[in-house]
Amino acid sequence: MKLEKSDILKALETITVAGEGKNMVESGAVKNVITFGDEVIVDLVLSTPALHIRKRAEVDVMKAIHDKVYEKAKVKVNIKVEAPTAQAPKNEIKGKPIPGITNIIAVASGKGGVGKSTVTSNLAVTLAKMGFNVGLLDADIYGPSAPIMFDVERERPLSVKVGDKSKMKPIENYGVKILSIGFFTQPNQAVVWRGPMAAKALNQMIFDAAWGELDFLLLDLPPGTGDIHLSIMQSLPITGAVVVSTPQNVALADAKKGVAMFQQESINVPVLGIIENMAYFTPEELPNNKYYIFGKEGAKHLAEDLDVPFLGEIPLVQSIREAGDIGRPAALQTATPIEKAFEELTKNVVQEVVNRNESLPPTEAIKITTMAGCSAIKK
Repeated sequence: MKLEKSDILKALETITVAGEGKNMVESGAVKNVITFGDEVIVDLVLSTPALHIRKRAEVDVMKAIHDKVYEKAKVKVNIKVEAPTAQAPKNEIKGKPIPGITNIIAVASGKGGVGKSTVTSNLAVTLAKMGFNVGLLDADIYGPSAPIMFDVERERPLSVKVGDKSKMKPIENYGVKILSIGFFTQPNQAVVWRGPMAAKALNQMIFDAAWGELDFLLLDLPPGTGDIHLSIMQSLPITGAVVVSTPQNVALADAKKGVAMFQQESINVPVLGIIENMAYFTPEELPNNKYYIFGKEGAKHLAEDLDVPFLGEIPLVQSIREAGDIGRPAALQTATPIEKAFEELTKNVVQEVVNRNESLPPTEAIKITTMAGCSAIKK
């Protein structure tokens, strides 16, 4: 008996490859069918190397031909495995760049109370001390703290002309340009806004501000993983994110969720690393002692488990809290262990930005090429 190729293809249209929604012919798995009398050779290309998937496909092909075409057909099935071509994630969130801003770094935390804003403010002033042009956007709409930490609570942004447009001029202190919703509300006024209104306010502070030329714009995000985070990532092409956590398990569980948020396929923001805050306590009278009040090296171990860089640890020191309360970040103190800790942390962040911009497509054509002083940014 002479078998027809059209009959074979019609039979193969009745079966699918596991994991694919289309039939075997429509999905392109059937690459070739050759007939010689009662002999049939079917060439298949599958996207999975799993043995049970290949075996099932072979059995399904033979059964379909025997049942629907000719029960005594001599069938041979050749299977080749080809991995699917890598493609950009569908619906990848992309934002529009802000002219003049080279790197945008999101500082996040899985939960509140881990010192994210304290770390952000000290990271900002340390970058400025290193010679970088730095901006800080306090994106924590419901709990803004930058105005207090930079001693600019009573300041109000002025309107300036940029070309033919009026824009907000950020408040500047300690070499850092700052914008926060706290500049536009009274100290005792609660911000009770739904997500869309909060997102609109953030967009105004981002795109209607005269930031000028910045090497780094730091985004102090609210705690958690929610609507504000998504709005920010839809609005801006973020260079990378850092996640702040304390060593205790309850904070680490939420920090893991924070990392997972940025690594989602639809978001795809590079995670520059994890920072451990309140790592240990050293009493002033016992400077050589370390007391691990919240646990030891929890964030460091989490970074290892998630295969992301560990950026450094900041001790639990009373002067860091006091410095934030009076509006002068602790990293501004010279020749202290705190200054040294924040310098080490900041260098690690900058190095990870260097690595990110060398290994992944940069947000803009400009990228960091060296950490040496003010010349660290160049086109």
